[in-house]
Amino acid sequence: MGSGQNFPIAGVSLAVVTFLALLGLGTDFIIALAVLTVWVGSLLVAAGRPPEPPKAKTKQPLTLDSIRDLIENSSIPLVITDRNTIALANLAARRMLGQHVIGQDTRVALRNPDAVQLLGDTGQNEAIVRGLVRRGDIWQINRQMIDDRLAMLEFINQTAEADISRAHTDFVANASHELRTPLAAILGYVETLQDDAGVSSPVAKKFLGIIEREAKRMQALVGDLMSLSRVEAEKHDLPTERIDLAALVERAARDAAGSDRAERLALDLAAAPVVAGDRQQLEQVVRNLVDNALKYGADGTPVAVSLDLAQGDLARIAVADQGEGIAPEQIPHLTRRFYRTDPGRSRASGGTGLGLAIVKHIVERHRGRLDITSELGKGTRVVVRIPLAEPGPESPAPPPDSGSDPALATESD
Repeated sequence: MGSGQNFPIAGVSLAVVTFLALLGLGTDFIIALAVLTVWVGSLLVAAGRPPEPPKAKTKQPLTLDSIRDLIENSSIPLVITDRNTIALANLAARRMLGQHVIGQDTRVALRNPDAVQLLGDTGQNEAIVRGLVRRGDIWQINRQMIDDRLAMLEFINQTAEADISRAHTDFVANASHELRTPLAAILGYVETLQDDAGVSSPVAKKFLGIIEREAKRMQALVGDLMSLSRVEAEKHDLPTERIDLAALVERAARDAAGSDRAERLALDLAAAPVVAGDRQQLEQVVRNLVDNALKYGADGTPVAVSLDLAQGDLARIAVADQGEGIAPEQIPHLTRRFYRTDPGRSRASGGTGLGLAIVKHIVERHRGRLDITSELGKGTRVVVRIPLAEPGPESPAPPPDSGSDPALATESD
């Protein structure tokens, strides 16, 4: 309450004191009663007064000194840039890049084309850089804007991880290579025995058929393991070959179908995009997707393979079957190695459980995206998006996207 509400209480107290004096009561009693009256009035005033609002905390401006205190002792190298100049570098960054980097132009300090590209206004916020400090090392650089001037660069050393991955890849590749020789010998002997007129026993023929089928399945598994190890070994190398994707998709899809399943293919190549990629690996992506769709689609139903543009700067390959479909809870696990929704059916059809894992790694190496949608009883659709290549001197720029595909309503382009 304000002072205007204190005045009535004081007036009442004065009236009470005057009235008691007129009654002839003692002075001490009158004074005591007056004090009591004022005290009770003060309590009433305090009880009715609303609480004062808390004082708003003033936001402290972000300064380089406060940022320095936050990042100085981080074990991860961190650099704060002001425009293109290094304004701060924590202890780990100074040990990595040198004590002299503060105040230097960031492009001069990093001296790496991939890292310099990250500093431009390209919208890119992550880069994998080789040989930043020492020959052969691998760094992931993340860029985060703090305000309209300041940005933070985070350097994550991936050299040890890459070395472990390379050792694992080399082991798998060597083991797979060693398995191919005895498998080839086994298959050769089986074919020889099957052609031998002396082997007439039905039991012997049955056993030879089982040996041949299992040896071919192991041969396919060894081939997929070698493919996966090669993709993992090259996952940090961005492909640069310019590829006409329409011709590649048509050729790879027909190869996967073969002469016995060619009539089930329904090709719709609405665009002829050019991408920067690895020809052999992109062919493997299309072959794996088409082969899966033909295996798991209902017999006699078509498999649709389409190629168009998404968002104007992405080539979109879609492969759709009309099979039993996949339960929603299984879709996130489909790209795991050796994962099978139906192990018995997968083995019977010759699947190794590595096809989609290989596709995922190849798409990631090409900086693309893999999406899988499915509906039980209706089929499955797999979509791969690959960034278009930068227009070359003799290549016209790609036409704008003609519109959204209603079949991709559940996917975000």
